[in-house]
Amino acid sequence: MELPYSLIAVFDDPKENILGNISAVFLLDKPLEKEAFQKIAADLNQPATTFLWPAEEEGHFHVRWFAPDAEIDLCGHGTHAATAHLTKSNTLNTVVLHYRDGQLKGQLDASGSCSIWIEPIPVIEELSIADQLQDALGVNIAAHYSTNNKHIVVIGSEDELATMHPNFAQLRESEIFGYAVTAPGNNVDFVSRTIVPHVRQLEDHATGSSHAALTPFWSERLEKIEMHSLQLSPRKGKFTCALDESMVKLTGNFTTISHGEYLLEV
Repeated sequence: MELPYSLIAVFDDPKENILGNISAVFLLDKPLEKEAFQKIAADLNQPATTFLWPAEEEGHFHVRWFAPDAEIDLCGHGTHAATAHLTKSNTLNTVVLHYRDGQLKGQLDASGSCSIWIEPIPVIEELSIADQLQDALGVNIAAHYSTNNKHIVVIGSEDELATMHPNFAQLRESEIFGYAVTAPGNNVDFVSRTIVPHVRQLEDHATGSSHAALTPFWSERLEKIEMHSLQLSPRKGKFTCALDESMVKLTGNFTTISHGEYLLEV
């Protein structure tokens, strides 16, 4: 069985050497077995592989995301890539993606960029700053907050964040899945890096789920509804973030890198 797919970089800006995050996107007639999803994702070895198939209502699709080593519960950059793929290759302007925990909306903007809407991820509580975490990140931590996704770690400056060298082995001694390490930006509202020590990738390139937490976090502190951010990963990511009624709206560019076909043995 030949399955066509596209590789799409999202939250990128090639003119500024911001390469964004890549997802492979498959539009299927019907779902595959989980084992097949995972095999394809492992073979393609992208930060995320996004699988779509039609739901009953026009413009609605089911979605699942897989990293090379595990299924992903919520993938913002995969949602952005799915929106780009569906709206560029169909007559659709707006799509709704159904995933395990709810729905996500995506839209092709008049400028040619895409926007997605994600449920905000609120802070649960402020935590004490553990010496082990400070040692593992190798930076001075100003504040540490828990969420039901990644923890938010605030540090002093963009320069500190850009030169941070985490000790991933030490971070794996904690059960915390990941950290959105963030600071005020020099030329944007805020900057961040997403550290995920328990998965193969270790650091994500441009992370929608982190921005679902960082957008309301910085909005409250900066007293702004719309903000601009950079993710300072090796590939870097560029976001326009806004609070849109009860949702987080993330807008960014996308670039289709290539098309291909995956031969699935059945």
